[in-house]
Amino acid sequence: MRHLLRFAATVSVVMLLAPTGGCGHKSRPAAPPRVKNVILMVGDGMGLAQVSALMLAGEYRPVNLERATTGGFVKTHSADNRVTDSAAAGTAYATGHKTRNGYLGVDPDGNPLETIIDRAERAGLSTGLVATVEIQHATPGAFYGHSRQRYDYESVSLDLLTSGVDVAIAGGRRYLTDRKDGRDLVAELRAQGYFMTDSLAGLDGVTSGPAMALCEDALPFVSEGRDPEYLTRATAKALGILTANTPRTEGGFFLMVEGSLIDYAGHDKNTEALIGEMRDFDAAVGVAFDYADAHPGTLVVVLADHETGGLTIPAGKEDFTLPDSGVEFRWSTGGHTASMVPMFAYGAQAGLVGGVFDNTEVNRLLTQLLGVE
Repeated sequence: MRHLLRFAATVSVVMLLAPTGGCGHKSRPAAPPRVKNVILMVGDGMGLAQVSALMLAGEYRPVNLERATTGGFVKTHSADNRVTDSAAAGTAYATGHKTRNGYLGVDPDGNPLETIIDRAERAGLSTGLVATVEIQHATPGAFYGHSRQRYDYESVSLDLLTSGVDVAIAGGRRYLTDRKDGRDLVAELRAQGYFMTDSLAGLDGVTSGPAMALCEDALPFVSEGRDPEYLTRATAKALGILTANTPRTEGGFFLMVEGSLIDYAGHDKNTEALIGEMRDFDAAVGVAFDYADAHPGTLVVVLADHETGGLTIPAGKEDFTLPDSGVEFRWSTGGHTASMVPMFAYGAQAGLVGGVFDNTEVNRLLTQLLGVE
């Protein structure tokens, strides 16, 4: 709530500074730019050590995350656990409400919650989701789905039919076609007017939505052969489609992009995989920051849902009189941790995204800035 008060205070200061029409005022102070577009980028499992690992791997050459103009930290606990899972954390970002681990888009009693995508669609904004896991998986699924069982992907898939999402690029196609109920949700989405394809390349030539590029399953790690710029290209494509869609209304758009496999690398305690996923995610961040530069009124917020792996980077030797003691990458767990996670912001009203936030407060601020609260 303190961050919403900060927003109100900023608006009040602008109003006080604005001239009232009396003599002697030669110019009107510039008002803070209105937020028209929000790009929320989630590095799943990305803690401070994961960001540091990216910088170390590049020998401290500048990374895109360093372009952020403000930042802070996010508290990640769920409604029933000090260590959250991705479903509860995703629900907090999507709806502004805490829920139980394993619950997706519903409150602790199982009641469906309205998401920022629901509100944006109702307000006439375009919306999009990009991920390197299944579109039904915890983080992307929380932005349109509702279930007490986060892994009930067939049920979550049904919510895509009523989501109104303009563009989706991820995995999970098989839960639309190879179903126990025999339905072909790809055909049903086509009947709604969606362009449907099973690969990012299938969107070549597609310039506006609604469109979905859903491969069969989650993508592999970069270290296992995935295009090292997949998430980067998917983010650019989604932004292109959303930009083409927005002239149909006075509104802008909301886009959620997840670097999903940072989390998988932590679960596997796999440093090589982590570096590959962090590089692709950081490059996608660069695409979003560049978009904000070219499109005033765009706010980019980069954060994590939780930290995975308990990664630390201690010195290789304890004798710090040596020219370089070296470093080691040590994983303390194959699960999640209770650590706060970093947050970065860039673009319109980025100054409001600073300090320590609860994960629910992130949603409340973004919905207010978009005018869909």
